[in-house]
Amino acid sequence: MYGESAYLFRGLSEKTLKKIVGIERELSFGPGDFLFREDETAANFYVLKKGRIRLSAGRKPLLAHVAGSVGDIIGWSSLVGNSTYSASAECLASTKVLQIEKNQLDQVLGDDPVSGMNFFKHLAALVGRRLVRSYRKTTSGQREREPKAA
Repeated sequence: MYGESAYLFRGLSEKTLKKIVGIERELSFGPGDFLFREDETAANFYVLKKGRIRLSAGRKPLLAHVAGSVGDIIGWSSLVGNSTYSASAECLASTKVLQIEKNQLDQVLGDDPVSGMNFFKHLAALVGRRLVRSYRKTTSGQREREPKAA
């Protein structure tokens, strides 16, 4: 594993990692295909193996993030208690991902609480980093206006 996924799975026992490999499925998509759409049931998360995926949200979709590095994590809404995805994931190029079903992952991590805690601790850090990057993008170019002296 590389990038975000290497970090996400760091600290998991060898036995648990083997079980996770046993439940993942490799899927291929073409440009314009969607892994999932905003508000669909969040049942899986994905690890990018190849390609680029645009995550966008809203009626007039606003770009939230572009996943383009091997190992990027997509669809983490399924892992944090959301019943639906908070964004749509559209492939911008030929794409390969590993799909991991949330309920199966919960069962694997439930059998190894130490690995489960490491997994979710790393997931929280990844989500936090993405939030900070998003915040910086939305605030760049904006300048705080100083009140004019009376």
